[in-house]
Amino acid sequence: MKHAIFSLFLLVLASSCQFFETEKISTETFYEEEIKAIDWKDVDQYPVFAECSDFSEKKALRSCFESTLSNNLYQSIQTRNIVASQPLLDTLMLEFLVSENATLSVVNIKMDSLTRKQFPRLENWLVQHIDSLALVAPAYKRGIPVKTHFTLPVVLQTH
Repeated sequence: MKHAIFSLFLLVLASSCQFFETEKISTETFYEEEIKAIDWKDVDQYPVFAECSDFSEKKALRSCFESTLSNNLYQSIQTRNIVASQPLLDTLMLEFLVSENATLSVVNIKMDSLTRKQFPRLENWLVQHIDSLALVAPAYKRGIPVKTHFTLPVVLQTH
């Protein structure tokens, strides 16, 4: 009887080893699965201005980044004392990059031809102002600094 129980125990023990084996996957398969899992349209942390360095939550950091950038641009435009010859309502689309080194640079400014005609130096002023802004940190994805592309609408309205 002891032999039968001992034999049964060894049989169970020997057959259960297969349950403890782990499946090995290649590094290429692991890499491909990780690449598919990454959301390439979003970052884990947005670029940071000095004013925003106290925020740690992603939504708050994004909101602070956008509002700081917008406020800086509007203040820059207002300090120029631009005078329009006629009423104007236009939305500029300001496309810019934030490099892995936390440097801002303008890629493109989409502006109506009438706005461009009325304010011929506006584009240069915006580029100069964006280039002068300082970030304390770039955007991060999985702990790695990454280049990010943004489009910011800038509403111009004169009376």
